[in-house]
Amino acid sequence: MRTLAPAHDGFARRARAFYVLTKPRVNTLIVFCAVIGMFLAVPDGLPEPFAVFCATLGIACVAGAAAAMNCLVEQHIDARMARTRGRPLPRGELAAGEVLAFAGMLGGFGLTILHRAVNPLTMWLTLATFVGYAVVYTIFLKPRTPQNIVIGGASGAMPPVLGWAAITGEVSADALLLFLIIFAWTPPHFWALALYRTDDYARAGLPMLPVTHGSEFTRLSVLLYTLILFGVTLLPYATRMSGMVYLAAAVVLGARFIHYAWRLYRDYSDALARRTFRFSIAYLFGLFAALLADHYLPY
Repeated sequence: MRTLAPAHDGFARRARAFYVLTKPRVNTLIVFCAVIGMFLAVPDGLPEPFAVFCATLGIACVAGAAAAMNCLVEQHIDARMARTRGRPLPRGELAAGEVLAFAGMLGGFGLTILHRAVNPLTMWLTLATFVGYAVVYTIFLKPRTPQNIVIGGASGAMPPVLGWAAITGEVSADALLLFLIIFAWTPPHFWALALYRTDDYARAGLPMLPVTHGSEFTRLSVLLYTLILFGVTLLPYATRMSGMVYLAAAVVLGARFIHYAWRLYRDYSDALARRTFRFSIAYLFGLFAALLADHYLPY
């Protein structure tokens, strides 16, 4: 037993390192939005459980593979940033070849499930999302333009569209509304983080908006995008995709987000930026939960 314990501990550490590569907290939000898209895609009743299971598993695997590829490409950048230097690659817990093989197997498994057990459209859209994040955003946009998160946000906004396509085999206008909500949410969400991590990004040589344009411009951008987001979140009610319960939630949550953005602009502090970033995550969870709850109310 004594000789087995160190080997067991080593296996557990490596397994955890691979798990961390998938960015599980981010992946949770991705899967949550995708699943909401699956349920909203069914006008009456519930989506078929097996389709939900297979689509969720496939999307989660491909999202995890994209996160692992992001860690692989950015390992030298991560090593220079306090927020990311504890990731497995900068710490030397895993080799680059292992991460590449892991991402390939995980992504291939996910795409295979989507193609065989869901439908080809979902597989191709998920593959495009993978390429958009792991290649277009990570390699080309992030190190070259302060608008990286705006343009690259298209990949992050895809989960509800993937969920919708998984159940219906098509992409409707309502699915694109869900995409638009996350697309408008991404800049104020991410720039709130970038504001209190500006030194980190500057040290890493990344042209994030606070680094290239300063804090005040970034805070104004957060406020303006939050106002745009508020308007976008009213569209599901305006198009009769949702009802009064969702509208009330969108107004309350949106007003709170605007309040945070206004305070951030007028009286900045790192602590307030952290609270704004954390609230933005809760905001998106709450907004999509309200969409789901409203969908099943008997109007």
